[in-house]
Amino acid sequence: MSAAINKAVEAPKRGDFERSLGRLEEVVKRLESADLSLDEAMKLFEEGVTLSRECQKQLEEAEGRIEILLKKAGGKIEAQPFDVDEKSS
Repeated sequence: MSAAINKAVEAPKRGDFERSLGRLEEVVKRLESADLSLDEAMKLFEEGVTLSRECQKQLEEAEGRIEILLKKAGGKIEAQPFDVDEKSS
């Protein structure tokens, strides 16, 4: 049971999300091309779905870790929208 707990707390290896996202972008570009057979397109689609789910899971885990850190730091969690445009200006 402790192994499962350790795995849940363990952070994903650095670069895994970026690597998966990059590969997902490659898959989408290949699927957009017209020179694929149905079999190739189905294999790429399956890979894309798997990559998409992995990325979503990693984002959810990161969000959970951030909430824990915020709760520890201030004792109270207050959800606020994250606006990329506002943060980068």
